[in-house]
Amino acid sequence: RFRDPGLVRGLIVGAIREALHREGDRANTTGASGMMQAFRPGFSAGFSASPAYRSPTPAPWSPAASPSRPLQAPFGFGERAQQDFDGLTMPAARTDDSISETVHVSEDRQRHRLGAARAQVHENYIVAQTENGLVIVDQHAAHERLVYEALRQALNDKRLASQVLLIPEIVDLPEEECDRLMLHAEELDRLGLAVERFGPGAVAVRETPAMLGEVDASSLIRDLADEVAEWGTAGALRGKLEYVAATMACHGSVRSGRRLRPDEMNALLRQMEATPGSGTCNHGRPTYIELKLSDIERLFGRT
Repeated sequence: RFRDPGLVRGLIVGAIREALHREGDRANTTGASGMMQAFRPGFSAGFSASPAYRSPTPAPWSPAASPSRPLQAPFGFGERAQQDFDGLTMPAARTDDSISETVHVSEDRQRHRLGAARAQVHENYIVAQTENGLVIVDQHAAHERLVYEALRQALNDKRLASQVLLIPEIVDLPEEECDRLMLHAEELDRLGLAVERFGPGAVAVRETPAMLGEVDASSLIRDLADEVAEWGTAGALRGKLEYVAATMACHGSVRSGRRLRPDEMNALLRQMEATPGSGTCNHGRPTYIELKLSDIERLFGRT
């Protein structure tokens, strides 16, 4: 046993966090290498086709219009689907000056480390084009990291700005969890989270961090109540605050399933480039995977 287990824990967590920061970019390329391995011919994930079977060669196909079904663009690539990406593509109907300006903006964005956003797939992954490849970003994990780093930076300056709830949120908890939570009310207040006791088995949330915007205060308090049980009564204040900040960041980040506009996606990419440690999320997983053009060409047997 240590005399101050909380302090020891904080030192260990801090060392691990710094190591993850240093290895963030390596995790991104390692993940890409694993994906390349999975795509290689002969890779098996528990299934192998019979060598005696040969798939039939499909007959050549060419589109043809008919009176009942006139020739049209492939589904999903119509003008309505693409209108949000006018700033990233080169519409044919524009003037020469407009086309030149659009292409210049797109090429400029591609020169950034994380490139220019081209699409959002499965309502969670941003696909961006760089000068020499592609980048796939997990929007929730990436934004969670950005919010966490912003909270940490704000802690270095002063108490986080808070927003007063018009109607306090009453959260029912077991009495022992309420007791533990109130022991750390001062630390929570520094993070802009003002809580008060509300009877033997509940707490009232009166303020939440302004940086998080609209947040589910009840869910946040329940998660924090579970976490403070591991802290004990002693420990490094900084470590506790950062631990709370990580939980808050998860609740205050862009959720999976939210559709983003092209300008929002590009803004997220630029923020990631400017934020140290953004290559990994708060849990150590990569926030993006990079595929070099040379790797993609190898997949198709071009090199």
